[in-house]
Amino acid sequence: MLRVAIYYLPLAIYSNPFTLQSHPIQSPLQLKRRMETRRLAVLCSHLSPSTREAPLEASTSATQEEEKGGGCTQDGCVFCRIVRGEAPAFKLYEDDVCLCILDSNPLTLGHALIIPKCHFPSLEATPPSVVAAMCSKVPFLSNAIMRATQCDSFNFLVNNGKAAGQVIFHTHFHIIPRKAGDKLWPSESFRRTSIEGNPETASLVACIKENIYASSCDDCKINASPLS
Repeated sequence: MLRVAIYYLPLAIYSNPFTLQSHPIQSPLQLKRRMETRRLAVLCSHLSPSTREAPLEASTSATQEEEKGGGCTQDGCVFCRIVRGEAPAFKLYEDDVCLCILDSNPLTLGHALIIPKCHFPSLEATPPSVVAAMCSKVPFLSNAIMRATQCDSFNFLVNNGKAAGQVIFHTHFHIIPRKAGDKLWPSESFRRTSIEGNPETASLVACIKENIYASSCDDCKINASPLS
């Protein structure tokens, strides 16, 4: 009986559908045919390479290059030169979308910049997906910077536009480590006026809401399908 059980064990494995799905077992003849088919395919690829594969590979590499910042940078932009490796910088972090470097003229020790690898002149010109990717790196980058500089606070800001102090017109975020009493900005000690009781507040709120609604409608029109 033992010999019978051993003899029929492979048949039980072959007939088990679950075994076939997770661990397919092939007979020696099937394996031999499979190897012959592979050899034939390799031989054919060398003798007559497919002309349809080349554009696909080029397209794929172009997409990867775009994601890494190649092909979407701008000549004359210092940040784009840093992305391309043509200008020096103290790099802290890098991924496919963005780069974190130390500011060359820091306001405080550890002042860092997060810049997208593609060139966008302003925040409103930067795609939401890129902004989201950059913002998602802020928590762990700021924590690392604060630990290294022995700070427990930081400013996170964007200078968007000339009047706001933007000097390099390539979107970037500032991470500025802070310590109590560092007196970085005199404006922090200014007395602020409450908006309560200001007759312009209600009209300002209404105007902002109207512009938000208009922007939302414009986005809906842009993203709407031609069939809808």
